Amino acid sequence: MKDNNFDTELDKIIRASMELKDEPAPELDKKLKAAVCRGEAALKKQSSTRDIPLWYLPMILNLVTFSMLGLAAFMLISNMYLSCIAVGICLYMALAGVVLTIAGIRKTNMKEAVTIRIEKRGVLA
Repeated sequence: MKDNNFDTELDKIIRASMELKDEPAPELDKKLKAAVCRGEAALKKQSSTRDIPLWYLPMILNLVTFSMLGLAAFMLISNMYLSCIAVGICLYMALAGVVLTIAGIRKTNMKEAVTIRIEKRGVLA
């Protein structure tokens, strides 16, 4: 004997609902796609992170360090010629740090590599 448990009223309703082929109108589909694209464009414009570049920090630390070292050499060395040579070397090293930093920025992707990204509060990514 065959068991016909699947032939119930609920089963007939489910089968009837599966046979429906309702599709949205093409205009509605286009409007929905346009709204989604506008929403994505608005989210891309609003950045969820704050970028803090630190590419200049080594240059400034180098400049301050060698400037203070040059000032100390000028004040502590009593021989005028040795003092001027030491100050000149310190100034040369400070300027070399600035030049190397500028060259590194132009030739490499240093600004992107040395950046801290902080996520903003309340912005969904």
